Amino acid sequence: MTRHARERMATRNITESELLELVERGSVKYKDATRFWIARYFENRQDNLLSIAAVLEDRIVVKTVMHHFVWEDK
Repeated sequence: MTRHARERMATRNITESELLELVERGSVKYKDATRFWIARYFENRQDNLLSIAAVLEDRIVVKTVMHHFVWEDK
């Protein structure tokens, strides 16, 4: 996880357990072979949809964490 992602988590009050659930159970949409988003609705939050932007290297690198997320149409 990047420093930026950790800062966004703190600013948006997103817990590590929410982040793990997001990664494990969220919906994935790929931008290309290595870049993607994962998003998930959390019933107890008012700022849904939560999402991460990530890149797949030798592991998943979480670049940022977003709230009030909206999927883009191509």
